[in-house]
Order: sequence, then C-alpha cells, then structure tokens
Amino acid sequence: MIQRPASPSSAAKVTAVLGPTNTGKTHLAVERLCGHASGIMGFPLRLLAREVYDRVVAAKGAHQVALITGEEKIVPPQARWFLCTVESMPLDREVAFVGIDEGQLGADPERGHVFTDRLLRARGCAETMILGSETLKPLIRKLLPEAEIITRPRFSTLAYAGPKKLSRLPRRTAIVAFTAAEVYAIAEMLRRQKGGAAVVMGSLSPRTRNAQVAMYQSGEVDYLVATDAIGMGLNMDIAHVAFAGLGKFDGKRQRRLTLAEMAQIAGRAGRHQRDGTFGTVQLGAQEQCSFSPEEIEGLEAHRFEPLTQLVWRNHALDFSSLPRLVATMDARPPRPELVRADDALDLAVLKRLAGEPWVMERAGSRLLGERGLFRLWQACSLPDYRKTGVEAHTRLVARVFRHLTEGNGRLPAAWIAAEIAHLDRVTGDFEAIADRIAAVRTWTYIAHRPDWVDSTATWAERTRALEDRLSDALHAALTQRFVDRRTAVLLKDLKARGTDALVAIETDGAVAVDGEVIGRLDGFRFTADAAARAGEQRLLLAAAERHLVRELAHRARQLADSPAGDFALVAGSKGGQHLHWRSARVATLRKGRDALTPRVELDRALTSLGPDDRRRVQQRLEAFVAEATGRVLAPLCTLAQLHGELSPPARGLGVQLVAALGVLDCAPLAEQLAGLTRADRQALARLGVRLGPQHVFVPALLRPEPTRWRLALWAVAQDLAELPAAPAPGRVSIASDGFSPEFLAVAGFWRVGPQAVRIDMVDRLARHIHDRRNGRTPFMPDPAWATSLGLSHDGLARLLRALGYRPRLVDGATQFAWAGRDQGARPAATRQSTEAASPDAGRNGASPFAILAAMKGR
Repeated sequence: MIQRPASPSSAAKVTAVLGPTNTGKTHLAVERLCGHASGIMGFPLRLLAREVYDRVVAAKGAHQVALITGEEKIVPPQARWFLCTVESMPLDREVAFVGIDEGQLGADPERGHVFTDRLLRARGCAETMILGSETLKPLIRKLLPEAEIITRPRFSTLAYAGPKKLSRLPRRTAIVAFTAAEVYAIAEMLRRQKGGAAVVMGSLSPRTRNAQVAMYQSGEVDYLVATDAIGMGLNMDIAHVAFAGLGKFDGKRQRRLTLAEMAQIAGRAGRHQRDGTFGTVQLGAQEQCSFSPEEIEGLEAHRFEPLTQLVWRNHALDFSSLPRLVATMDARPPRPELVRADDALDLAVLKRLAGEPWVMERAGSRLLGERGLFRLWQACSLPDYRKTGVEAHTRLVARVFRHLTEGNGRLPAAWIAAEIAHLDRVTGDFEAIADRIAAVRTWTYIAHRPDWVDSTATWAERTRALEDRLSDALHAALTQRFVDRRTAVLLKDLKARGTDALVAIETDGAVAVDGEVIGRLDGFRFTADAAARAGEQRLLLAAAERHLVRELAHRARQLADSPAGDFALVAGSKGGQHLHWRSARVATLRKGRDALTPRVELDRALTSLGPDDRRRVQQRLEAFVAEATGRVLAPLCTLAQLHGELSPPARGLGVQLVAALGVLDCAPLAEQLAGLTRADRQALARLGVRLGPQHVFVPALLRPEPTRWRLALWAVAQDLAELPAAPAPGRVSIASDGFSPEFLAVAGFWRVGPQAVRIDMVDRLARHIHDRRNGRTPFMPDPAWATSLGLSHDGLARLLRALGYRPRLVDGATQFAWAGRDQGARPAATRQSTEAASPDAGRNGASPFAILAAMKGR
C-alpha cells in the first residue's frame, strides 16, 4: 500500500487566531512564520500565496523562500520558508512553523476536505497557527481541544451605507458581482460614466491580477470590479464595497449568500484603522438587491452563526485494488463534526475511467503493481482549470494516463510542445485570452511533475513564459476595454494643433488619436467610439472630420475606378436594398421609372464629398446596377429592347413580363395568349420564355441569384420597407403562410393552399400529366410526384385540383380526371396550342420522377 508520509509530531503549540476581516491575522501569521527557522503557510488562493511570497522574499531573500502552487513551483535548494496553496502544502517536510489561512473554508463543499485535512494533520515542530473566522471557534474547541484560541477584533468599523446608483458611488469603491459577464458589464458602464475600472477575478493569473490591482492602488482608476475572490485576504485600499447581487451559483444551484460570505466580502472595506462602508448598487432597470435588517445588524456587529460541521475525505487510501481505493474514498467520517465530501472531480473521473477495459488492464498490470493504480489516481487528480466538465476532462486524463503507462512512462515531448504551441497566441478578446491562460495552467501543473515529464525545468520555464505573455496581453485587453485613457491634455492639444500628427487611420478602418482609437471608418461612414463621453466626442469628431476630408476624397476616386467585384447588392436589416462597396454601405436603391432601372440614392455619409467626387461615385454606382441587371436578368433586358420582331400581342406580353419581373399568371392573359402566332411562340421560346398552362415565366430567372435580384428590384418598385427572406435555394415547395401572392410569384412560387410550389415544377407536372392522360379518363396519381414536389398526399391533391383535375372514386380508390379549371381557365384550344409550341411536348415515355428530378436545382 502506498500511503502519504506521516505528519510531524502534534505535540507542538497549536494556536487558532479567529476574527472578522481587517484584523491583521495574516500579517501576524507571516511575522510568526519569519520568526521561526523554517515554516510552511497554506493559502486559499495562489494570488494570495504569491502576494505573501513577495513579502517574505523581500525580508529573507529569494534563495531561502519557496513558492508552491498547482501551476508554479519556485523551490531553491536552501529554501526554508514555503508559501503554498493549501492543496500544494508539502506535508512530508519537517518545519518549525505551519500556518493555515481561511480555515473556515473547511466547510466548503468542493475544497473543504483539503482544508479539514490540513487542520487535523498538518503540524509544525514548534508552532501551528490556524487563521479563520470566528464561526470556526466551536469546531476548533471540539476537534482541536489542545489549541489556544485568540480572538482578534476588527481594527475599524464597518457601516451600512444603503443602496446607490452606479453614477453616485464614491471613489475607492469595489463593486462585487458573481459572474464574469456581470463583471465585464459593470466595468463597461464604469468606463462610460467614470472613466474606467480595474478588474479582479480568481481566474486571472497573478501577473494580470497584480497589474490590474496596481492600476487601482496607484489611483489611475478609482473603481474596482471583482468577483467574490477579493474576500479571500487580498488587501487593497477599498473604502466602500458595493454588492451588485446577493446570490450566486455554487456549482449546484443559485442561492443567496450566507451572512458569513457577505461579511467576508464586505470586510474588504476599510484598511487598518480606517473605517469602511458597504451597500448595494442599482444597475439600470435590474431588480434591486437589498440586505435584510438582520443581515445589516449581523454585518455591522460581526455576529454570525457558528459552523457545525467540516467537510472531510479519507486521506489513508488503499491502492491494492480499485474497489478498495473507492471504498477508502467512501469511508465514513470518524467524528460527528465531520461530514463526508461529495464526489470531487478526481473521484468522478476515476469512476468513469474504471469502466474502460484498457484503463483497468493497465492500472492492474503485474509489472506496475500498486504503482499502476496510484499512477491512475495521480492522473485523475489533474485539476480542471478550464472548467470543461467531467466528460471533457476525463478524455484529457485518459490520454495522460495512457502515456504514463507506456514507453518510458513519461508524457511525449512532441505532444506537450504541440499543445503549448496551440495556446501561444495573444490575439482575440480578453475572454479568449483568459481561457488560454487557464489551459496553460494545466500544462504548467504537468510541467512541475518530474515523474510525468522529462526536463521539468525546461517545460516549466516555457509554460511560465507563455503564461506571462498571455497575462500581459490580457492586462492590455482589459485596460483597453475598461479604461479610458483620453485625457483633457490630449483633447486640448488636439483642438489647438489640428490633425496632422494626432489623427491616424489604421488599415482595419480604426481612427486613432495619439494611439487611442476614437472610432471607425467603414467605407465613407465614420462612427465615433460609443464609449467616449459627450464632451470628448465633440472634439474628437471635429478632429476626425478635418482629417477625413482627404481620406474620403481618396476613397471616392477608388470607388469610381473599382471593378464590379467590389460592389454588392445587400438587403438591409431594417428594410431597404443597399449597395455596398468593399462591404461598406454607400447607397440605397429607390423607385425609378421601371422595375429594371431603379434610382441610386447616395448614402448620407457621402454628403461631405465635393460635387465632382459625388458625381463620379453616382455614375459608377449607376453603371454597376445597369451592368448587374443586364448580366443577371439578361432575358428581361432583351425582352425590354424588342420592338419590330414580334406582333403587338407578343410585344404587349413582353412588356408585362418585364414589368412583372419574369412571372405572369396566365388567367388574365387568355385572350392575349390566344392571339399569339406560331412565330411569336417560337421567338419567345428562343428568348427563354415558357408559355405554361398556369404561368408565363422565364425558367432561367428562377435560379437563386436572379431570384435575389428580382425580389430586390420588386421591393424597390413597390416601395416596401420590409422584404421577407427569399426561399432557400433548391426548395421546390415552401409554407405559404406570411407571404403575399405577389411576393411568391416573383420568388417563383405558386400558392396552393397552405403551401406554395415552384412554378417550373408545376409546369413540368402539368405537361407530364397532359401527355399521359387519355382525355377525361380518370388516372391514378404517381406517389413519386408528391415526393419530388415535397408535398404531402393532401398537398398533391390540392395541386391537382388547382390544375383543373377533380377527384373521383373508382373501384374504391381516389383517381383524378380532367374537369377544366373553375376560375380563370384558358380555352382548351389556347392550352393545346401553347403546349404544342412547347419544347417539352412529346415526352410521353418519361417517368414523372425523372422529369421532376431533372428540374431540381435549376
């Protein structure tokens, strides 16, 4: 059995220093640590461990002080004083002093068992000091009766200041929220109203957190936005703590903070003997959170309900077999003051991997013995810094364990290098960078395991350097997002000196003043930075406009010389059909003399151009519209130019077809169609016009791009503010609800009850049925028709009735027979003559499925 080394003797002095925040407990413990020849102190956060490490290094020298956290190990050979996270305390090292900070966290459901284990087992040869809240006192008396309890009063008072609006918060205020999204939102509001804020969260690296705190401590910003991580002993000059909420998600449910948790956070207000205040902050229309009178009284008087139990997990693990290991993990606590911890992540991962045969084969290998199962447990203990969840983390642990049990028993250097290289990017927003930092922490943890990797010093240096780079980038991103550096001096200088040296336009369109972005230039439209305050915006806009005169003139010349590929017709999100140049809006189409010739109206952003530049831009945009319609809608443009080649009825039909943008209903055109000569029909067929039984249309215009242009031009001609989205390409039937018949016709669909069918498919089906039916003899519809048209059985029946066929019951089965159309039916002679002229006539031998399938995608 592999067991943890025994702890030092517990006969030495044990002291519990208890009290509220701002009592100097940590300062006292650090003094005691430095007063002994050696010592170890465990902290709840690596940020706090790093902070105290820097203090002890200043007093004792770097060669005698060590820092050990899950992701960072600085252990000089002569190290005598160790500053650690509680999880990383080296229990096999004999030292004179042991200190444990924030002992009340032994009641935490997730990490509590670690704190409880250190309270019960970690001892210094000369002295052990436990720091914590007074709520821990009853349990200290029961679990550690030999301990001397010292109660430390708070140096200053803490008073309730009531709710305040964000704009009325006093200087040196910390606003506390409980999600990253809330922290970012509040910091953004403070940037707009107060000029900026520092951001502190437990997920930040020490380097980023220290840089953000330095901004606050130096007075560069007067406000700090943080999560409840500031409640864990981070000492800052805070006068007022404002709660943005009084509830948080604890990993299982959303709940209200306990009074002790409120006190831990509110206690950050005040420093030494300077009094502090706490309250809530009102954020717009958000529901106001408020303290109850009992909570206010308890916080001001520092009176809280004592803890009754600590979370416990067995430390004496049996690695002889997996069942015994799990059994020891599930062991009952030895005392009623201890409660067994819920399954932590490491145990959850172990239980999932236990179901993998290859894992159990390797863990139970005779060559490895108990070491194989211990190796598996070590891999399961890999922290999930990215909070990816059990499933994703199990996959990573499985890969680590696979490598640890094959080859030389080390993780492959190529794999580690590839993973680190993937994270070595400082681009993206601060959330993406923070996620990479969390991922780097995993590899930093691995790099400090000499039994997992070769060349631990090399890998530790690489991961530390990468975390530093990402931390610097994160600090820069947070500062850029949440701190306004535009000062009054810069604005005065801008107003006095003009724009020659102060205003620059970046390649991505950003307009910068003295290196600070003030807005963006998209095409010809300048948008000022929304975060700039009103007074700043007036000066910055004036400077930008003076400089942009030359830039806009230059862009106008570029637009006039641009090829057609630089332009696009784009439907606006709020209606309207716009012309874009290089992805920037420059004009809007308005109703012109006909549908094919809309009027081009320049965007208001171009009004600052000179007359000649506006004229050149106008001409180029009009030329683009003409070129595009002539290319995309070529059949309609050709019809519009025909004069003497057709008879008057045919020319009239062409004019109507152009005005309707390529689709006409046959019903109102019965007499006109009857007047077409054979030569007219042949000429129209050569132009791509299909004289169908239900519609006159141009099949080539039903393709996606011509349809998009026709719908846009139709909306412009109809002065429509909103245009529904065009049906998806390739669809042969759609739901007709919400669409007008006119829109459906231009889109190339015919409404048949609750559905609409593509016109060319209706035409093909009608022709196929006509070619196969025998006069008015009933026929059975082919089920493949409905499949190819995307219709149900009832939908196909509705379509057949709309085409003039009526159902009849023949031998118990429903068949259809030609009965003529009830409304708007063309004379049989007209229908037969147009069908005879159709290039598709005579396909009697083709199957309906083949004909319809051939039409799909056109």
